[in-house]
Amino acid sequence: MIQLDILTPVSSRSIQAAAVFLPGTRSPFEVLPGHAPIISSLEAGRIRWRDADGKEDGLDIRSGLVRVKDDVITACVELS
Repeated sequence: MIQLDILTPVSSRSIQAAAVFLPGTRSPFEVLPGHAPIISSLEAGRIRWRDADGKEDGLDIRSGLVRVKDDVITACVELS
């Protein structure tokens, strides 16, 4: 599982996910367990995640930055 930490100017939340889909500035990308470390900017779009049962949820963002390291994704975002 991957820990997804979403930080906004007014709130934060932590989610356990099997996969996370991010709207990268250069192109959208998926993060699975064991992903290589990366830092990327994010563009307007939707952060989506899938839990262990296959259920998907998401959050619309305006922009942000993301860091992936050791199965922890930290996304600092501005919400739409």
